[in-house]
Amino acid sequence: MNQMLKLENQLCFPLYACAKEVIRRYTPLLEPLGLTYTQYIAMMVMWEHKSISVKDMGKLLYLDSGTLTPMLKKMEKAGWIRRKRSENDERVVMVTITEKGEKLHDEASGVPSKMAGCVTLESGEAMQLYTLLHKLMKTF
Repeated sequence: MNQMLKLENQLCFPLYACAKEVIRRYTPLLEPLGLTYTQYIAMMVMWEHKSISVKDMGKLLYLDSGTLTPMLKKMEKAGWIRRKRSENDERVVMVTITEKGEKLHDEASGVPSKMAGCVTLESGEAMQLYTLLHKLMKTF
């Protein structure tokens, strides 16, 4: 058997398994807020930027418009954001956070510390993993 085709020799598998487990652990923390994990990271972008183009948000989140657009429509329906075509270029759709979206920030403020309790890495190990994952992300 080709050793490269063994599951235990795949870098992608532990990344996949960990990502799936992390999102599973976020779910009970985000459900009371009415957020999915993907909506949560989109709101993180909104809390930081306040207004951003859909294209730029997609770059930050590594999401294509086919994933982003339906999600943003649901977020707009929930009242957390507003979408509007740019006055300078109608091809550009801008996303702006609403007051209700800003209030969601306070409700979500405890999520990171609760998630930190789920991770058994020491702070140095967590920082090393963070650095390596971001280095890997830059290759895509």
